[in-house]
Amino acid sequence: MAKVELKQPIVEEIKESLNDAKTVVLVDYRGLTVEQDTKLRKTLREAGVIYKVYKNTMVKLAIDGTEFDSIKDDLEGPTAVAVSKTDATAAARVLAKFAKENPALEIKSGIVEGTYYDAQGISKIATIPSREELISKFLGSIQSPITNFARVIKQIAESKEA
Repeated sequence: MAKVELKQPIVEEIKESLNDAKTVVLVDYRGLTVEQDTKLRKTLREAGVIYKVYKNTMVKLAIDGTEFDSIKDDLEGPTAVAVSKTDATAAARVLAKFAKENPALEIKSGIVEGTYYDAQGISKIATIPSREELISKFLGSIQSPITNFARVIKQIAESKEA
């Protein structure tokens, strides 16, 4: 069997995982122990993030001509790919938190909703709360004035009855 035939399923797997992805983050995992890597994979899995190590040439073939093409230059050395299809900040958030605790993990770059970010940009995106957190904060801030308004109306109605 030719080498191309062996590589094609891997390239297709990468393309499939990138299909409809909101975020792709590249990290250098050199220096992580097996225990640390297992912990990282578990944390990412719980956050709904796909985390895999592929050969750089395979990733380059898979992203050629796609919106993820701009990360090609960062595919040097040992590289792991973290892909999030649901929460745009989940991969960056989990990886940045883990990198603080384990300096051996180095964030290279990433693409969040079609925009390229370097390591510093991904670290800034990691500070953004998840969509669910933002919605709950927004609803809480809307609910507070309405609740206060309802209390005032109720007090006015009670004072007119008395």
